[in-house]
Amino acid sequence: MSRTDDHDHPEHRSASPGSLAHRVPDLGALELLLAVARLGSLGGAARELGITQPAASSRVRSMERQLGVALVDRSPRGSRLTDAGALVTDWARRIVEAAEAFDVGAQALRDRRDSRLRVAASMTIAEYLLPGWLLALRADRPDTAVSLLAGNSAAVAERLLSGEADVGFVEGLTVPGGLDSVVIAHDRLIVVAAPSHAWARRRRPLAAEELASTPLILREKGSGTRQVLDAALGGLARPLIELSSTTAVKAAAVGGAGPAVLSELAVGEELAMRRLVRIPVNGIALARDLRAVWPTGHRPTGPARDLLSLTRG
Repeated sequence: MSRTDDHDHPEHRSASPGSLAHRVPDLGALELLLAVARLGSLGGAARELGITQPAASSRVRSMERQLGVALVDRSPRGSRLTDAGALVTDWARRIVEAAEAFDVGAQALRDRRDSRLRVAASMTIAEYLLPGWLLALRADRPDTAVSLLAGNSAAVAERLLSGEADVGFVEGLTVPGGLDSVVIAHDRLIVVAAPSHAWARRRRPLAAEELASTPLILREKGSGTRQVLDAALGGLARPLIELSSTTAVKAAAVGGAGPAVLSELAVGEELAMRRLVRIPVNGIALARDLRAVWPTGHRPTGPARDLLSLTRG
């Protein structure tokens, strides 16, 4: 008597090829089948789901071909599930209920994401640009709680990469490693001094060499402002005082401690009221890009995406 190998028995035959997604009808088809079972009419099910009756018929035929069984008997009096169709409908109901639970959970995750926004920004942007952007965001998303972490550009990168912030803003010459970016604005650094300073009475612009040889009130290493100035002067900037905020640098310059290099954004009022004087300089470029940044491959979503769109409006 011949011996039948184990793999010839039905229970040992391999499953249909392809992924589960190719073997199981999609949610739209299952919802249609449930509507047919509930309404007893393919046309009524089509209307409920907002599709045409031919489209509904085509979807049912496609599902029948996929499963290899007849699901619906069609007649002039309506549509009736076959025995196989009734069984598949029971399974479909469980799948659709699970999908609804999945959707509720996903919405809860989105709600939690949208309930807060953590922003990290370098000092100039935090002090002079972000307040306006955040006011505009609050008008669009009044229920989103926003926290702002201000620091230099290096600190912004650290907070983004450690997951402490959802989106960041920096003002240096380069994008820190591990971050993607987009330019949102442009800025220029200028040399300023109190009206009592000797430079305020100069008739000729400063030479780059003179600026490099003069002790200045500077931001700390790691700040975007310092990075731009060091690059412009070949790393030769000499600190008279190093301070960790734009406001502190500005206050020291207004008080007559010495000349400073600051963003044009930061000194408009002081220049207009003659508390500071702009000192022209020849031979150096102090322009810079202001950038929004986020971890590579994780473009901002939700409130962070909305804030990003406001910065470029």
